[in-house]
Amino acid sequence: MNDILIKDTTAFFEKSFGSAPQKIVLSPGRINIIGEHIDYNDGYVLPAAIDKVICFAFEKSNSKKSKVIAIDLNEEFEIDLTDKVELSDVVWTNYIRGVIKQLQDNGFSFEGFNCVFSSNIPVGSGLSSSAALECGMLFGIKELFDLKIEKVDVALMGQKAEHWVGINCGIMDQFSSVHGLENKVIKLDCNTLDFEYHDADFKDYSLILFDSNVKHSLFTSEYNNRRIECEQGLAIIKNHFPEVKSFRDCSEEQLLSIQDQFTPVVFKRVHFVVKEINRVIKACVALDNGNIELLGQLLFETHYGLSQEYEVSCEELDMLVDTAKADDAIIGSRVMGGGFGGCTINLVKKGNENEVKRKFSKLYLDTFGIELKFYDVKISNGTTLL
Repeated sequence: MNDILIKDTTAFFEKSFGSAPQKIVLSPGRINIIGEHIDYNDGYVLPAAIDKVICFAFEKSNSKKSKVIAIDLNEEFEIDLTDKVELSDVVWTNYIRGVIKQLQDNGFSFEGFNCVFSSNIPVGSGLSSSAALECGMLFGIKELFDLKIEKVDVALMGQKAEHWVGINCGIMDQFSSVHGLENKVIKLDCNTLDFEYHDADFKDYSLILFDSNVKHSLFTSEYNNRRIECEQGLAIIKNHFPEVKSFRDCSEEQLLSIQDQFTPVVFKRVHFVVKEINRVIKACVALDNGNIELLGQLLFETHYGLSQEYEVSCEELDMLVDTAKADDAIIGSRVMGGGFGGCTINLVKKGNENEVKRKFSKLYLDTFGIELKFYDVKISNGTTLL
């Protein structure tokens, strides 16, 4: 699949600029096995890079100007590196402008470049195409101009670029896009950025994403609201338990003992966070022991928390997970990503994939009048130079 993408991107570059690219970079999307909405709450997450990527082709322009072409959008823009970097009304260009600004703000010296890119990461499905765009662009400029930038700093600058665009994301998406390894999940400490790999052998199960094909407009405002609510909740916890520095230090027992100190909404948010941090730890043990059935059960538990306590699900996603829970061929399912649409992640018993897709596709269309899409994913390497 990626071979065709690489070939087509390279050919488009040659047609556009009349020369072969000097560097080709693949930057993957990511899934998060478990630990949703925990990256900005100083917890542990369990992401992995996947085999769906953005392919970039680069060359030096030998000038101060950079031209970037988005093949899939049939759009392009040019930026003069001597001008002040400012936000544009053309949203996709802001991620690239943000990357250039981060490199400049951190004192890196580089010249203009030409770039084309194309993707097979479904946009708006919670697979972090924006992080792949930021990290791939950073990585490509780094390689093109031989800049000395560590992987972790590629991730951090990618995150800051997204903050500049206006999305106050945590570090998980960029970190997993850069650090991914084939058949490994990353247990990432979002507080210290310490991380460890765990084997991701799903044995007799396939990893399939069900794309709800909906994206409710609540996402950005509600995402930022959740951050504020969690900050309020953590302040209350610290006031009663000074030894608690972050949510990871807080037990469910401590939380329940001061439940009356929270508003009902803030309590639900922090209760989810504390339980989800513990689920990540349990999921690592399950993977290490090859207990994929336990992992599946944890996924169902996470969805319940995301739907009922963190309230970032929606009718379409809840229907998909409820149906999965009643299906013997599926051992785990939950909404993945920010919520209010996007994908569910599902562990499906091998041999049942086609029947599951047929059944869910018909039921979803009959219920909502919307086509359900499916993405078979494999855990793959992070951002790489070909």
